[in-house]
Amino acid sequence: MSAAMLSLDSLLASPVSMEEMRAKLEGGGCSSSACGSSAKPDDVPQAVWDKIKDHPCYSEEAHHYFARMHVAVAPACNIQCNYCNRKYDCANESRPGVVSEKLTPDQAMRKVITVANEVPQLSVLGIAGPGDSCYDWKKSKATFEAVAREIPDIKLCLSTNGLALPDHVDEIADMNVDHVTVTINMVDPEVGTRIYPWIFHNHRRYTGYEAARILHERQMLSLEMLRDRGILVKVNSVMIPGINDDHLVEVNAWVKERGVFLHNIMPLISAAEHGTHFGLTGQRGPTAMELKALQDKLDGGAKLMRHCRQCRADAVGLLGEDRGQEFTLDQLPEEVAYDPAKRVAYREVVAHERGDHVAKKQEVETEIRALGVEGKLLVAVATKGGGRVNEHFGHAREFQVYEATPKGITFVGHRKVDTYCLGGFGEDATLDGVIAALEGVEVVLCSKIGDCPKDSLKAAGIRATDQYALEYIEAAIGALYAAEFGHAVTDRKLALSA
Repeated sequence: MSAAMLSLDSLLASPVSMEEMRAKLEGGGCSSSACGSSAKPDDVPQAVWDKIKDHPCYSEEAHHYFARMHVAVAPACNIQCNYCNRKYDCANESRPGVVSEKLTPDQAMRKVITVANEVPQLSVLGIAGPGDSCYDWKKSKATFEAVAREIPDIKLCLSTNGLALPDHVDEIADMNVDHVTVTINMVDPEVGTRIYPWIFHNHRRYTGYEAARILHERQMLSLEMLRDRGILVKVNSVMIPGINDDHLVEVNAWVKERGVFLHNIMPLISAAEHGTHFGLTGQRGPTAMELKALQDKLDGGAKLMRHCRQCRADAVGLLGEDRGQEFTLDQLPEEVAYDPAKRVAYREVVAHERGDHVAKKQEVETEIRALGVEGKLLVAVATKGGGRVNEHFGHAREFQVYEATPKGITFVGHRKVDTYCLGGFGEDATLDGVIAALEGVEVVLCSKIGDCPKDSLKAAGIRATDQYALEYIEAAIGALYAAEFGHAVTDRKLALSA
């Protein structure tokens, strides 16, 4: 185990001074600037890497280390989506548009400073509603301007349906907001009529085909305007079986033509208790394997984001966790002052860790290619961050899924689950749900697992092991892949020598 991991954990567990952290880093023989730069992928220009390297949504690698927070300052919305009901809220579920409390820009500023002081991983502030950030523009703009003055290094990011976006692109560029997410579910207005009952544009409500046509045209204009100003764009698309699942291939082609940096295909969430039109009419969401099949079909098109967690509009923390309930208004101090020390120290430690992590990933991929064998392995990993196998099976709220092939190891998605272990006791019904969520997975890696759940997984055709606890995820999967397919190399050598 590397010293960097211990330093990272100790920083999160208790206060550590910048001087102590720097001493540990120097003792490890690695400068943070050198290690940090080595994490840049070869196919990403330096200017783009500088924008995404600490953004957990725009960089799959960064999501292991950095956190985002959303502030719910924009409640008004100018469209109705059949998958949305912003009146419903449960603190235990994650769904776009959901919040427990709405904030004024001043309240949001107080919350951002409090979180920045307490959550050293914080790197991004986003506004994602609970309505539309561009339709409720005055509140969004006031919040961003206040935060930029107080915490200038924090990245500003907004999510929007795109209808009002063209009216504010110049202001967005002037405020150095260099990440914008646009939700685009169709490029054919006929498809749009089944998703959007109405829009509100230029002081008038539109319905049917005309509503979908106007929305489509405004969304495409938004992408072109953002591209021309050098602003990175992520497009979110909700996969709705029987309505736009096949059509999303066309959406992917359209957004690629307009320079979109990432395309994120999200599964429809349509539980009846949410009170959405789709939920109440029985429209199902896709299975995990249906989602993966569509993502695989889009390989070669616009680059896909596969690590999205469909965050709440008031989410706080790493992707896959939500600490929002720790920072409700009644828990915030009345007077706050920003202290950058903890965030600065954390970034230095992460720079060291990332360099070590990337070097290990490159080493593992070289070893896999050197095997010269054909074989695929779908692996689910229980992790609580840092890019390591470091979560107990029974404590996992999600599993990150990777696919190992002769080309290397690729992150392909995540599977949300209910925690199996409750006070030390597992519940059979919950374990059945976990097994169902792991459809298609062949092996589960975790830091610890009991015999009973391991046997239940084995009966379902899923192997589970804690043999690789605390290893880097890619290193663990690489060792597993070599153990699984390495015998083919030995058999081939024996055959050749015979």
